[in-house]
Amino acid sequence: DLINMDTFTQILELDEDEDDHDFSKPMVWEYFEQAEKTFLDMDHAVEKKDLPQLSSLGHFLKGSSAALGLSRVQDSCEKIQHYGHLRDEDAKKDLTADEAFNAIVKMLKRVQLQYNEAQLWLKDFYGDEAA
Repeated sequence: DLINMDTFTQILELDEDEDDHDFSKPMVWEYFEQAEKTFLDMDHAVEKKDLPQLSSLGHFLKGSSAALGLSRVQDSCEKIQHYGHLRDEDAKKDLTADEAFNAIVKMLKRVQLQYNEAQLWLKDFYGDEAA
């Protein structure tokens, strides 16, 4: 699923006002800014072929995505995290640096599409284009 509704609903329950979403909406818009900066940092790390940094950034974005219930983004970021450690957990095997780098580049394209899809869903949910 794109969004884990159990997790997202728990965040919505923290809103004091269900109409203006005084807690959850700013949290989601902060996530957008954080994710976009992380993607830029990932692009720079790709340019340098910095696998440990890519793993770290994948771990970071995995956590913030999980907190909002963005399941697909979370799962893809977890893969990036593992690839950065030269590991393919799905195949249960170690990777060479080149294999890991190529897997990250491919997964990064996927996660950016998943993020865009989640962002559109969230903006539609809040009926808004800006905070």
